[in-house]
Formats: sequence, C-alpha cells, structure tokens
Amino acid sequence: MSHLDSVLARIDADLDASVARLFDWLRIPSISTDPAYAADCRKAAEWLAADLRSLGFETGIRETGGHPVVLGKAGKDGAKHALFYGHYDVQPVDPLDLWETPPFEPRIATLPDGRKVISARGACDDKGQVMTFIEACRAWKAVTGSLPVGLTVLIEGAEEDGSKNLPEWVDANRAELKADLALVCDTGMWDGNTPAITTSLRGMVYEEVVVTCADRDLHSGLFGGAAMNPIRVLGRIVADLHDAEGRVTLPGFYDGVPETPTQVLEQWKKLNLTPEDFLGQVGLKIPAGEKGRMLIEQIQSRPTCDVNGIIGGYTGEGAKTVIASKASMKISFRLVGDQNPEKISAAFKDFVRARLPADCSVEFIKHKGSRALALPFDMPDLVAARSALHDEWGVPPVTIGSGGSIPIVGDFKRMLGLDSLLVGFGLDDDRVHSPNEKYDLKSFHKGTRSWARILAALA
Repeated sequence: MSHLDSVLARIDADLDASVARLFDWLRIPSISTDPAYAADCRKAAEWLAADLRSLGFETGIRETGGHPVVLGKAGKDGAKHALFYGHYDVQPVDPLDLWETPPFEPRIATLPDGRKVISARGACDDKGQVMTFIEACRAWKAVTGSLPVGLTVLIEGAEEDGSKNLPEWVDANRAELKADLALVCDTGMWDGNTPAITTSLRGMVYEEVVVTCADRDLHSGLFGGAAMNPIRVLGRIVADLHDAEGRVTLPGFYDGVPETPTQVLEQWKKLNLTPEDFLGQVGLKIPAGEKGRMLIEQIQSRPTCDVNGIIGGYTGEGAKTVIASKASMKISFRLVGDQNPEKISAAFKDFVRARLPADCSVEFIKHKGSRALALPFDMPDLVAARSALHDEWGVPPVTIGSGGSIPIVGDFKRMLGLDSLLVGFGLDDDRVHSPNEKYDLKSFHKGTRSWARILAALA
C-alpha cells in the first residue's frame, strides 16, 4: 500500500474524531463584526493554534490591529512550499428565531433527501472548509511523520469584517510568507458530485456619481419643461451604458478582455447551465448579458456593468411634485483579463461628463478598485490539482471563474507574487451567511481526502 493509500485509509478511520474536533471549534462564537465577541474570536484563534502545534507546526498568534491571525509553519526544507489561507471568524446569526437549533451547538442532521450534514454557524464558511485541510495534514503526519510539501498556514479572524488589517499585515510580513503558491479553501463545488477549481476572479471598479442641476428642489408645475432634472440626466447615462446587443459602450472597455480557451468553452457547454435553471430560481428567464455568449460566460468570464442604486427626488408616502436638485447613483464594473481599473474609471467619468448639460455639475466619489486574476490553464500545479480531484471524485473537476472578488487573493499576487489555487467543497444550498448554515458530511469527508491527494500531487 502506498503512503497516499494509507493516508486516505487513516482519514476514513478518523472521520468521527475529525467531526468531533470541528464541533469543538464550531462551539466558539467567533463573530468578528460584533465587538462583544472579541474574546471569542481570540479563543477561536487559540484553539486552532493549539491544534496546529499538536501536529508539529511552529505556531503563533500574531496581532494585526484587529482580530489576530494564526500563523503556522511545517514541512521539509527545499521542498515545494505552499501558503494555505482561510478564516476562523463567522457571520452574525441574526435572525436567531429562524434557526432550527442553536447556531453554536453543532449537530449532525439528516435532510429530507437523506444527506447527512453538519449544522452550525461556520460549518461551511469557513471553519469546516479550513478543517478539511487541517485534517488532511493530520493524516499525513500520523502515517508518515511529515508532510509532502512545506506549508505555511495563515488563518485570519476578520474576513467577514472586510479583512481590514490583513493586507497591511501581509505586506509587513512578506519574508515570513514566502512560498511557491497559495491554497484557498473558501469556494464551492459545481454540484454535490462534481468538484471545481476556481481559476479566475473578476476585478472591480465601483463609483458613486452625484449630479446637481438647480440650486434647490423645484416645483414641477412652475419649472417643469424648462429646468433640467438630474434624474433624467442619470437616466440617459444609464441607458447609454449598454447597446442593443448587451455590450458595455464605454470607449476602450473591452481592451484586455481575453477570449476563453476553446477547450474550456467546450467543458462549460457540457455543464448545460440553462437560463431556466439559473434565472428561474429568481423569477427571471431571459439573460441580459452580451448576445451570442453562453449564460455561463456572462456570469464567469465576461466583464459587466451594473447600476447598484439610484437616489433622487421625493420617495416618501403620497405625492410631492418636485424636480430634484440632486440625484445620485452607485455603479459597479466587474473586470476580467487585463482590464485596467484606472482606465475604466477615467473612461466612465468622461462618459458621464459628455452627457452632462452645461449648467449642471457632477461629483465622483471613488472607491478602491481591483484587477482581475486568472491562472494559466496549463499551470503545472493546476494540472496536478485537477488530476488529484479527478482521482477522488471519479469525474473531471470543472474549471470555473468566479463572478465575485476575493481581495486577499489579489494581495497575495501583488505583494507576494503568488498564484492561488482556489479549491472548496461548499454547495449552493449550504445557507452561507443565513440561518441554518450547514456543510454536507460528504463535502467534509471527501474534501479532506481531496486535500490529501492534492498535497501529494503538488509534491
């Protein structure tokens, strides 16, 4: 029997004990956004630090200016070295009355379809996901006395609060965090039987626009037809941002947007993600993105522009016939490939100014932007991880993009020069951030086995 076979057998035999350890961690209410739980956040960090020390990691609790991070190191000199990232903090539990059982009293439940699940706040996001990796390390240490690769484990305590202090901490500790690649387990599977590797994250440009026309709100009977309405100005801008084919009309917007490789498109076609399945769950049926693109392209590999809110005029009860003095909107652009956030921000401002009446003014309130990230499809570590997941699940893993953003992954690339393998085992029905959060027992068990295989493959 090979070392890997023995490690996998150890994981199977140790499953009940692994779940019990996870339960101990889940009982700690490490809610990072509420100062009342600061002591519990530190307790959760201390619990994990002690567990890592028991596996032979050199471990410390490091201060950040907010909740501490747990940093552990282990492995062979000269071997490939990976940085594993996750978080120990969890979301608030409100509304509490919607929980079937207390959120910090973990239990094994059986769903109507027969699936056994771990039910608790943090079961999936992210304690259960982190522990799939830790338990894989535990099995390797138990069987062989060592790990296949060198590891630095970085688990933060404020991801649910925006990771406010982590980028500065990472920047200040670059030397300690030196590695060959990063591993992140805070994503999901395609479905309950199909693993996935997230190979791209869309970037972001977020803008607020305030248009001012008259110097005060005006009576629409006296001034209507003569005075410019800022809501009308914004309406024109919004309407002009897309053409009839669903494309964004900002000049230069598609500069740096790559075409998805043909082999990936063929894989996506086989997934058969239909508008009826995806949009039907929210009461829609007609895709609004670029015509001629598959729905899965629209949500994963193509850039987007969406107005997130428009504010202006009278919105209270009853009627008030006014022409507003000011109107504002919040708008976001999701970026892919080599799109440049600064150039898109500048193009958007020029676009708005070109549609602004001469006697009106505009103010732009800028937010931080981020570039998109993507792994090369032929990257050796990605190929190795795909093979390992195929061996565990019996089907090829889906290579997908994420429509959202994980800012720390960008910081790893920018500050540490690291590409990140994002492999997670969450499911769409895990109720992350909602009452009755859960994590399938199958996800926990086979996720642990998957990480054991990936560590071996990376070596």
